[in-house]
Order: sequence, then C-alpha cells, then structure tokens
Amino acid sequence: MTCFPGNADRHKYYNLASKISIAILKPIKTGLERLKDKSIRNSIKGNIGYLCHAASVDINLNHGIPIVKELFGNRLKKIFSPQHGLFGDLQDNMIESDHFFHPHYQLPVYSLYSYTRKPTSDMLDGLDHMIIDLQDVGTRVYTYIWSMILTMESAGEKGVEVIVLDRPNPIGGIHVEGNMLKPKFSSFVGLYPLPMRHGLTIGEIAKMAVSKWEVRCELRIVEMEGWERKMYFDDTGLPWVIPSPNLATPEATLVYPGSVIFEGTNMSEGRGTTRSLEIIGHSKLDPFSFLEHLTSVFKKYHLEGFVLRPLIFKPTFQKYREINCGGFQIHVTDRLVFEPWIVSVILCRELYHHLGDHFIWKQPPYEYEFNNMPFDILNGTDEIRKWVEKGGGIDELRIIARNDGLPHDWLLY
Repeated sequence: MTCFPGNADRHKYYNLASKISIAILKPIKTGLERLKDKSIRNSIKGNIGYLCHAASVDINLNHGIPIVKELFGNRLKKIFSPQHGLFGDLQDNMIESDHFFHPHYQLPVYSLYSYTRKPTSDMLDGLDHMIIDLQDVGTRVYTYIWSMILTMESAGEKGVEVIVLDRPNPIGGIHVEGNMLKPKFSSFVGLYPLPMRHGLTIGEIAKMAVSKWEVRCELRIVEMEGWERKMYFDDTGLPWVIPSPNLATPEATLVYPGSVIFEGTNMSEGRGTTRSLEIIGHSKLDPFSFLEHLTSVFKKYHLEGFVLRPLIFKPTFQKYREINCGGFQIHVTDRLVFEPWIVSVILCRELYHHLGDHFIWKQPPYEYEFNNMPFDILNGTDEIRKWVEKGGGIDELRIIARNDGLPHDWLLY
C-alpha cells in the first residue's frame, strides 16, 4: 500500500528534502536493467512481444530491442510501438504510424497508434509474454500509460502475461495536481480516473489498473532499484532520451502537466520551437505590456517557483506557422513549490479574458473523440472551461481540483 502526504504535510516534507541532497553514487536501475538479472531473465520462459519506443534505453543508451533480443534470442517474436511511432518521429494528435517489418532486427513492428490503439488478437498470436518498456512523464494525458492499459486488457483476453519494466516518473512521486477525470470525458488521453499530475510510475499505474480499475490480466512488474519518490529525473543518474517529439528536455516535463491544456485552444503551446510546451503564445498577444498584470495575479495567489519571461517566437510548424507570436516561456526556478497545473489554468483564464474574440476553444475531433470539446477532454471535465469563461477564483479552482485531501483513495493500491 502506498500512502502520500497531504498538502498540509507536503511542505514539511519538501523543506526537509530540499536540505538533504540526493547522493547518487551510481544510477538507479530501471526495469530494463534489472531484466538482465539472471533470476528475472530465467523466469520468462515463452515467446515475447516487446512494446517500446525511442526512450526504451539502458544506462549506456543501448536500445531495449537488441537487449531483449540478446537475452531471449529468437523467442522475441514481435515489436509494438505507441503514439509517435517506434522512433518518436511522428507528431501529435491522430497522426498515425503504420505496421512495418524492421529490416535490421528482422521482426514485425505493430503500431498501436494506427487503425487500432490496442493489440488485436491476431497481433498477440503465438506470444506468451508482453514486455512493456515505456518512459512516461507523469501526466494523465500522456498516452503511453493508456497504450499500456489497453495492451493489458487485450493480453488478459488472450491469456498473455504482461511484464512491465518500471521507469522513473521524471517529475517525482510526491506532487499530485489537478482534478480527477470524470468518466463522461474518458478518451485515449484519459481512460480512467487520474488527476492531471498523478505522482506514479508506469509500473504503479499498471498495478492500480488491476486493483482499482478491474483490468484483468496476469501482471508482473520488474521494479526499479534505488528509485525514491522524492527523485526528479536529474536525481536518477539516467540519460534523458526524448520520449516524444515535443518533450525535448526534462525541464519541459515540469511544465507539461499545465501547458498541455493549451492544446485545446488556439494558443500556441510552443510546438514548432525548440522549447515546446514551455512556451505559450498567440499572434495577437503583446507579452511585455501584459506581464505586469500577470505578475500581480500570481503574486496575489502566492504562486511561486517560476518566472514568466516575455518573448517573441515564430513556430516552424502547426499553430501560427511562420507567424510571429507574443508569449511567455515558463521558467521553473523552484520545482518543489511550482504548481504547473494551477499556474497554467490561471494563465488560461487571464489570456481568455485579455484576448477576447482572438482566444478560441479548439473544436473536435481530438484524439479520436468527435463530440466533447478538446479542452474538456484534456481536462477530463468541462468544469475547468466553465471556470475560465466566468473568471472564477482560485478557491473554487482548488475545490474543483479536490487536491487538499490527500491521500486520495485512488492512490492506495
């Protein structure tokens, strides 16, 4: 059973943690590293499928495919890839990848972001184990956790064991932010109830899927060695490989639980720049004249740990391609107190009322959903959009988030 400190206790925990340096004598061992252990390797007897992506690497940046192939030989039968493709070369939102035959590894690669988001029965034919090795980023809308859940469901129906190789949550295992997803707004960016920033590793989410969401499959977690909940990615000693095209740095993952909501608007979230999802902007925004107002708002709400730096940027693709935009880069100065979700929701409220008719809610479809508005799908509720539109206060927002009563029941598994 995992128990998380409530908000009242968290600052004591953070203050203590900030005084204690995390001395990494050697990097933590991920599930992929531990798969090399003889006792674990020898317990996997049958044919194997491997769900992975570009960031499925070991401490020496060796990719998992040749590692699994070396460990299990010709028992590795099939490779599976999530959104963005096996190589992380494809952009967001309904840009699909095809199945193909890998010429180097001489293995079929099945895309789980194609005409299907879950393995079909035929894809699982001949497999005894499905090894899942994906680097998550700690935010509900990041689709890799849902590719894992859908794979678990398919594997359970087929009688295939699921083996999840755990990896660190790059934004730690203590902070939890945002409202719980409502079933009405379930989608591929949120299938089951989670807050936006969930504070779990991908292996912990897999265990919770079985214990709380009644996902039926034979599940085994290859746990990490040396990881602690207070660790951020730079505390792990591991190399960073971009898990998707627009999260180029670990710093971007700190902002992403909030900045991602702007995908549901006509605001640029920095795609087409070198710091996507750290930059928010619009072609009609003068950030320099607006900065003083924003600064006073965040100061009034005692929101700290970040600086908004005004800038002009020109995206090379997607929203406002080759058009100058005014905006802000969100620089995190103290990640222990920075609240990315609430900062971004308040920023959205201010931009909505400042830009007036120039601010537009994006319309469906979004991630294969054709009815609910994309902003509502991202937030897992329509309450946030309604709060923005009416200019709601921070106390009401925190009530919507229901984040003051930790631990939540969902955190216990």
